[in-house]
Amino acid sequence: MVHHVRLMQDRFGYLDAVRSAVVRGGRGGQEVASVTDSDRRVVRDLVRRVAELAASDEYETRRRRWRDVNGLRKPDRAPVWCRPARVWPEIIPTESLATTDPLCRSVEYALRQHLYKDWVGDDHILPPWWPVGMVWRCDTEHTWGLLADNLAETTSLGGWRLIPPIAEDADFDRVTVPDFEPDPEATERHAERTNDLLGDILPVRIECGPPLGPSTLNTALDQLRGMSAFLLDLAVQPARIHRLMSRLLEGTLRALRRAEGSGRLTPNNHEPMFCSDPIGPGDGPVRLANLWAAGNSQEFQEVSPAMFEEFLLNYQMPVLQQFGAVQYGCCEDLSRKIDRVMRIPNLRVFVCSAWTNLDAVVDACRGRCAIMWRQRATDVLLSDDLGRIREHLRDGMRRLQGMPYQVVLREVETLAGRPNRLQEWATLAREAAEEFA
Repeated sequence: MVHHVRLMQDRFGYLDAVRSAVVRGGRGGQEVASVTDSDRRVVRDLVRRVAELAASDEYETRRRRWRDVNGLRKPDRAPVWCRPARVWPEIIPTESLATTDPLCRSVEYALRQHLYKDWVGDDHILPPWWPVGMVWRCDTEHTWGLLADNLAETTSLGGWRLIPPIAEDADFDRVTVPDFEPDPEATERHAERTNDLLGDILPVRIECGPPLGPSTLNTALDQLRGMSAFLLDLAVQPARIHRLMSRLLEGTLRALRRAEGSGRLTPNNHEPMFCSDPIGPGDGPVRLANLWAAGNSQEFQEVSPAMFEEFLLNYQMPVLQQFGAVQYGCCEDLSRKIDRVMRIPNLRVFVCSAWTNLDAVVDACRGRCAIMWRQRATDVLLSDDLGRIREHLRDGMRRLQGMPYQVVLREVETLAGRPNRLQEWATLAREAAEEFA
């Protein structure tokens, strides 16, 4: 049996509504509702506004700002950007959408996200085309042969708990190595529908990246074995983790080979955080060496530097080395692991979380790579004191002055009754970035 898996081209979770519109399961498509004149009118009115933004001088200035920082050049000021994440239902409730057709609703939602981010006033950018992601087909029902997303319970606010499928030693041998191939027919069907809807206003472009990547390794480890169990294995039965990580690496490398061998890869240097000059050699088909990759070690937050290197980074490295540029880190504290991360040969952006020692990162990265300075979402969203937020931003940017860096607020889960807070934060961040440009 062949199953569809949806490639999420955007690693930030942005525009998920559009990119999850592709059908899953089997080779065929699904019946879709007809697009009414009302639906078409709503979408086209919105896409005209978004297309104007994408083509504007302001958005080109923002792109140049991102390109300069990620090219290790001095920009006019550091770019600042926020990712609303699970707060979108507070910002754009689904019941507020005006369309009814599933494709139109997903496009409408994404368009309204773009317009909201323009109102926020951060360095949001979007390309002058509409992306439709490649559909990949996996040869197994579950990527690793086992159900890895079996939810034990969920909450209305997005919380969840998984039941890991690897419970005993014999289960480790049940993990299989997946194989993938692109499904151009399913992808083209979706692209044609989208093009018919808005292509004369904003060109539709099919985008393709690998179905698995560097963060597959730690994410799959957690989903398959469970956090508590794998941390205990590291201490008392480390051979188990080496066995599992070897299997995960084999599958990830196979997925990369399939993606590159397909000849369908497209550049991914046009999004916030990753916007940059073209990467790698420019002749011939796009290869992994022309792409950005993002890796992190969040599940290994409490693991020693030596164990982090042995059980994760050594497995990620063969994956990371195939890409042209790497961003590494997320919300974890990398203070004790900076020297290990700096061994990644194509590291372009070091992600300094709110818990990582900023001064140590500045010392390590100077002249080598850019820094993404992450903000603590709880401090920004829950604080009653904007002055405290302003001084935090000014203090950090004073220490970063002279370095290529970007300021990013991610994992915003709620506005906490402060509907203007992201706009307020963006204003403060822009002002501090201009002061210490």
